[in-house]
Amino acid sequence: MSISPARTAAFDILLQVEKEDAYASELLHSAKYGALSREGLSSEDHGLATQIVMGVLRWRSQLDSTLAPFSKWPLEKLDAEVLIALRMGAYQLTRLERVPAHAAVHESVELVKRSRRTSAVGLVNALLRKIGGTAAARRSGPGPTPAAEGANTSSSIAAGYCHPEWLVARWLAHFGVETTRAICAENQRVPATHIRLREASGVGGSAPFDFVGEDVRLSPGSLLSTARRVESGDITKTHAFRDRRVAIQDEASQLVALLVGQGSRILDACAAPGGKTAILAERNPAAAIVALDVHPHRTRLLRERVQAANVEVVTADLRSFAASEKFDRVLVDAPCTGTGTLARHPEIKWRLRGENIVELQKLQVELVQAAMRQVAHGGTLLYSTCSLEPEECEQVVEGAMREATGKEFELGSISKELSRLQDNKLLTVANVERLTQGQYLRTYPGVHPCDGFFAALLLRL
Repeated sequence: MSISPARTAAFDILLQVEKEDAYASELLHSAKYGALSREGLSSEDHGLATQIVMGVLRWRSQLDSTLAPFSKWPLEKLDAEVLIALRMGAYQLTRLERVPAHAAVHESVELVKRSRRTSAVGLVNALLRKIGGTAAARRSGPGPTPAAEGANTSSSIAAGYCHPEWLVARWLAHFGVETTRAICAENQRVPATHIRLREASGVGGSAPFDFVGEDVRLSPGSLLSTARRVESGDITKTHAFRDRRVAIQDEASQLVALLVGQGSRILDACAAPGGKTAILAERNPAAAIVALDVHPHRTRLLRERVQAANVEVVTADLRSFAASEKFDRVLVDAPCTGTGTLARHPEIKWRLRGENIVELQKLQVELVQAAMRQVAHGGTLLYSTCSLEPEECEQVVEGAMREATGKEFELGSISKELSRLQDNKLLTVANVERLTQGQYLRTYPGVHPCDGFFAALLLRL
């Protein structure tokens, strides 16, 4: 029996995630692996590969706990190729009821052979057969432990919901037990797909596109009238998606771009891959917009995705960028840990370290200070991240404000801007205070129907 394309792709993706710090979601939608792309997988194989990749990443610590008692070697001593094959096999045996046990074991062994780790073939075969032969394996496979819902310690929540304990301990200290449990539980679910409508649409759930015959069912967005939730079907196969009339984008990310408002000169300072830039261009068709990113490969992607005539794409570091004139609107959607997006990027929780937060905070403060120099008098700066960590959010804003030259900036009211979006029938949430914490926008996975985002508005006097 040969190895299925789905398992081959899943193995290669997980290996790249492990060895190259790649992101699984990007690889799953790349030309090489994307469903029905010229070189990619069939729709069925892409679905199985996605299940395996994301399942292994979400439940990694629980899979390792299942494997460890049967292994005579510490798992951390195994080659990455061997451990990935074991995790894939264990996930299929304990979680995917429709996958025959013999297929999960055999193909995991074949993946080890393919990786030229033949000395580990016997170990992988014996270990997975033991797990597959355990009667309780499928019943006790990956999923929150029965005690997880009532857990209130960092160790019990971390174990029950497969998160690093140090990260859970941070969240408990900042957010309390109830919110922390909600965040962790949401991170373990398959996230909803939201789209942004790029054409005018009526409010109330109707979409301006004909999806008849394309097996896609939509429901209204939870926050925005211009958003829809994909209830079933593959939106990427529709004519509307191929024609760029809809774009996949979380509602909180869409909301951040809308909060920038309207102006005549706009700077998107950390713009790639371009989702927020596209919204700025659509909402400000007469404005001159500069979309900036420091990485050449990301600006190339940005140029492909945002083709509006009023957008100039520039490869530059914001900290040394010199514009001919200042901007009345500036967006800094800063590089961050991404802890508000762990449902979509579960690999982050295993590679993140506490020192990364400190390193990123330093960069974020420098970016905000550089952005302040680009804002015209009377203009606004919106700072945002998809992080839950206070060091990357409130503390960055407070630190930058303390250092502001001549005290020329003041903190603006996010609530006021949210009310403006309400008045314009873009924001459908009745109570804007649900989305705020003090003067800031704050959303949490599991508490709000979107990713975790932070935003602050700085006004130049």
